[in-house]
Amino acid sequence: MKLRHSMFRKAAGTLTMAAALACGAVQAQTTAAISDDVVRIGMLLDMSGLYADVTGRGSATAAQMAIDDFGGKVLGKKIELVVVDHQNKADIAANKAREWFDTGHVDAILDVAASAPALAVLDVAKQKNRIVVFSGPGSERITNDLCTPVSVHYAYDTYALANTTARAMVQRGGKTWFFLTADYAFGHTLQASATAVINEAGGKVLGAARHPIGASDFASYLLQAQASKAQVVGLANAGGDTVNAIKAASEFGLTRNGAQRLAGLLLYINDIHAIGLKTASGLVLTEAFYWDMNDATRAWSRRYFEKVKKMPNMSQAGAYSSVMHYLKAVQAAGTDETAAVMKKMKSMPINDFFAKNGRIREDGRMIHDMYLFEVKSPAESRYPWDYYKVLATVPGEQAFMPAAKSQCPLLKH
Repeated sequence: MKLRHSMFRKAAGTLTMAAALACGAVQAQTTAAISDDVVRIGMLLDMSGLYADVTGRGSATAAQMAIDDFGGKVLGKKIELVVVDHQNKADIAANKAREWFDTGHVDAILDVAASAPALAVLDVAKQKNRIVVFSGPGSERITNDLCTPVSVHYAYDTYALANTTARAMVQRGGKTWFFLTADYAFGHTLQASATAVINEAGGKVLGAARHPIGASDFASYLLQAQASKAQVVGLANAGGDTVNAIKAASEFGLTRNGAQRLAGLLLYINDIHAIGLKTASGLVLTEAFYWDMNDATRAWSRRYFEKVKKMPNMSQAGAYSSVMHYLKAVQAAGTDETAAVMKKMKSMPINDFFAKNGRIREDGRMIHDMYLFEVKSPAESRYPWDYYKVLATVPGEQAFMPAAKSQCPLLKH
């Protein structure tokens, strides 16, 4: 009996030591799984320029809210957010991304404002094999011919905007179009996408005028639009350019007595707030998010409002959702290693106030519902920021580019 008892104690001690060694190995593995013992997230935004109101401080605040709501740590390691103003310059954005990945210990970039800087950073992320997620820029090329295994396009894109807004306008009788187009990657892509939809729906594009980013005077462009006699003047621009174009069109009398109608192909709630309901009333637009849709959107948006004193738009809400999804993927993967995290991001569904049953397709396109809105009149608005009425909910599979149309080699056709 004594021999058996001694053997039992020896065996138990061996098992305890083995368990301790195994536990230590797991802890060591977990420690090694997070590079530099910090999960560091970068954002390259427009903090002071044309798109500061629709990205900028609002997007950075939304990202920090996600980090705070996650608990500030993942896998026991601190989460840090670093933000830089790229001044809407692609070279600054690319250089900063390269610096972050090479020496700044940034694990992933979770947004880059504007399409030209975004495309530059996309190339750097591909070279460095680091994750980059976009909610601010619109160019559909991010998940089309320029798709990569490390990139995600989260909130919206030019295809979905054009497909939803332009199709609705043609169906409402706006058969002939003239474009005011921002002269850079985003504007060109948005015009091209809208033109394809207009032609497919039985409409016709009569012409276009391209303007520089930050144009101060739209008179000559509006004269061309007026001379075209097009039923719809499509605004293939964004941010301050869209706001200024709509204000100028109103002062110019372009839409007086229903002579011509404006279609904002990328309009944010911030833009409507800046323009005012008197001028913006009746505009039809597409967004992926509206703060006043339901209890969940209202609850999060009011928390955001307390910090920013403005209601969030789709890019800012998308920034929160994408950061939260990334952190959940890191936690599920047990590491911040690129391939492992991306695999989890693509396999895990997205269900939050921003998207229901969202999913990231192999090309990096986050598929989710889009919404067609009409801007309310001043009489219809019941309280501050009560600006939209829903005309239609467009399922993600219908809103975004079908896999069969994509040039992305990651998709199996």
